[in-house]
Amino acid sequence: MSARLSTDGLNGWAWLGAVSAALVSGSLLANPALPGGGTSTSKQDQNAFSMPASNLGFEGRLEFSSGNSFFRNPWVVAPATTIARDGLGPLFNTNGCQNCHVKDGRGHVAEVGDDNAVSMLVRISIPASSDAQRELERLHGTVPEPNYGGQIQDQAIPDVAPEARVRVSYSYQQVSLADGSQRELRRPELVVDQLGYGPMHPDTLFSLRVAPAMIGLGLLESISETDILALADPQDSNNDGIRGIANLVWDIQSQNFQLGRFGWKSGQPSLRQQNAAAFNGDIGITSAWFASDDCTAAQADCLNAPSGGAAEVSENILDLVEFYTQHLAVPKRRNLDEPQVSEGDVLFSQLSCDSCHVRKFVTAKREDRPALSEQTIYPYTDLLLHDMGEGLSDGRPEYLASGQHWRTPPLWGIGLQPVVNGHSELLHDGRARNVEEAILWHGGEAQASRDSYMALSQAQREALLAFVHSL
Repeated sequence: MSARLSTDGLNGWAWLGAVSAALVSGSLLANPALPGGGTSTSKQDQNAFSMPASNLGFEGRLEFSSGNSFFRNPWVVAPATTIARDGLGPLFNTNGCQNCHVKDGRGHVAEVGDDNAVSMLVRISIPASSDAQRELERLHGTVPEPNYGGQIQDQAIPDVAPEARVRVSYSYQQVSLADGSQRELRRPELVVDQLGYGPMHPDTLFSLRVAPAMIGLGLLESISETDILALADPQDSNNDGIRGIANLVWDIQSQNFQLGRFGWKSGQPSLRQQNAAAFNGDIGITSAWFASDDCTAAQADCLNAPSGGAAEVSENILDLVEFYTQHLAVPKRRNLDEPQVSEGDVLFSQLSCDSCHVRKFVTAKREDRPALSEQTIYPYTDLLLHDMGEGLSDGRPEYLASGQHWRTPPLWGIGLQPVVNGHSELLHDGRARNVEEAILWHGGEAQASRDSYMALSQAQREALLAFVHSL
């Protein structure tokens, strides 16, 4: 982790001199053009997040293409002649993975007035209040809401009522930077109405989530557990204010607790389990991993709806989708030679952004996944949980994560999000409309870095943002 350096007085020629000194002394950390190592792609257009790892061979590209077809194409209601893709619902959020992870990129929060949430969803749970519920929370991370389960599904197949309607409005607040300039921040206000199965528990906890980008996930899965845990510092033993903790979550395959890596609170240990959970919760598709439809005892029509089979998504299809999600390439960086980007690179360390958005890892050796094996990568994440302050809290725990804890999101590819997805919304609920707003929402362990950013001059802020946009 880098030391926190003062930016006081670094204006004009003094600032440029400090940058030059950092470059000459070698304190500027390496940021190569290939953040995904050999997997990195040169694609820079709307399809930049949809390319196979560049180091995949011919057979690997065929498997990638087959997985892509199941990720991209819609699932249909059972029974159907399309037996490989039937079993949609009975309750669901969408009928295909690409609908949320648009062009393998990031989803977006619903527009004000929209009745269909599409690429966002709402997780729900209740606080544990009995020994049985505490054991359920220990094993599964949360206690489902009795009538609606762990997630609001706002769509349903014919003759089954959707669970609810999900809508979003916003409240706004002003933030003043040190130079007197103003920024407007927005906070989503969730509205859940038209309940289909009776009232919700009075203590229901809600968490709005937007689908993240899919690039580089296999590389993140390939970072050794030892390297991730080495970054954890739950007691802040080095007194830098950063207390990264690892989430330990239930792994269905090993029937034990394992390091969480995926999801906004690191609630899933592997891509396969993450994919199977998304099939089940988001699309209503069962598998050997999640064998029952997401119906509660209060949802009789859901429980009695036709099925697409005991496991509506087969292990073979899960294999293909897993391979696909593991091998989506990370785009090469851009504008590395621009002086402004180099200045922002130095600032990124000076403000201790890379204390959590850790730059570099080398993936473990993987005989079964040679394209992902022993790759030097620059994802800008530590895959740990950090307390981000009350402003970003959803109030909803998940395993060891509190309401204020969020996994550090990787930053690679962030500059291409507007190109791929047509928007620059960030954070778990899409409240930030750009990178600067995302920074200004940082609190808790990131409060000092946020305050340091607010104290920068306009030129320095623009340099830092230019660096992040180059990733």
